[in-house]
Amino acid sequence: MKELQTAIKVLAANTTVMYYKAHQFHWNVEGIEFTQFHEFFGDLYEDIYGSIDPTMELLRKLDEYAPVSIDELYKYKTLEEEKTRLTLIADMLESLIAANKEVLASLNKVFDLATANKQQGIANFIADRIDTHEKHGWFLRASAKKIG
Repeated sequence: MKELQTAIKVLAANTTVMYYKAHQFHWNVEGIEFTQFHEFFGDLYEDIYGSIDPTMELLRKLDEYAPVSIDELYKYKTLEEEKTRLTLIADMLESLIAANKEVLASLNKVFDLATANKQQGIANFIADRIDTHEKHGWFLRASAKKIG
């Protein structure tokens, strides 16, 4: 069960990093396609943000406490934050494609551990998030082709 708890913390940390990437791209996007991508990144960050609370509550279902600080949470992340401001939409999309792949890897690990530990409710929630992130991946890849 401890491995599942840790995997959920990794998922929560990676989800939080991806959320912030999408949100700061929403704030900082510029160019002729500003309106389209401002809205696209907004929809993306809103969905991701909405998943953070229920993900943290999975820990409480397992009688584990959620991290009490961003520093504590980020000790679990495997996804890197941006170190510089990206200015090209194509670069923003590539960053989000990579982030989404890492979040999907985290989701799949939690799903496998939840299933192994007979935590069907957790597995069901995670299965829905996998489906959502697979759709995000499709939209991101399709958008990158348009620009690339």
